[in-house]
Amino acid sequence: MKLIVGLGNPGQEYQNTRHNVGFMFLDYYASVKQLDHFKEKFNGAFCQTTLNHEKVILFKPYSYMNLSGEPIVEVMQYFHISLADLLVVYDDMDLPFCSLRLRMKGNAGGHNGMKNILLKLNSNEFSRIRIGIDRPKDGNQIDYVLSSFSKEDIFNLQNVFKKVAAAVDEFIVNNFAHAMNLYNVKMEKKDE
Repeated sequence: MKLIVGLGNPGQEYQNTRHNVGFMFLDYYASVKQLDHFKEKFNGAFCQTTLNHEKVILFKPYSYMNLSGEPIVEVMQYFHISLADLLVVYDDMDLPFCSLRLRMKGNAGGHNGMKNILLKLNSNEFSRIRIGIDRPKDGNQIDYVLSSFSKEDIFNLQNVFKKVAAAVDEFIVNNFAHAMNLYNVKMEKKDE
């Protein structure tokens, strides 16, 4: 069984904000796979399906970004999901807009949601896909991550979400290392 987690904040006011890229991706993925609506449980929303003979859970924690770890741990314990079967999708200001970075382990890189997940799981050894949202020009990070995408940005994100969906499929069907080989793009900037 695989657990695909998208990070974000619950509520209409956060729906299309930069910090909600993880939620936005899961909505996209569920739509593409024609999955049932998300149901509320585990202080979040989840849907369950079978893809390529593998049971898969999509999960959006509703604990707000900075407390994402606890609901994830609850889901993992309930369904007996190992760290090897966890994949987290989230936003990253250290990457250019619409770029991707896939990693099998690592630190939080300043992302408060990931900091909490690392703390609650007591491990950094789980797969993650970071979607670049770029840095604010004025340096105000909080206002920036909570600001909404433009219509053009959302259109561009749809193309990125296609790649993320393909990487998630690789994780489910083959393994995450294979997804990394296919979808990581080399960047000049040093990562982590």
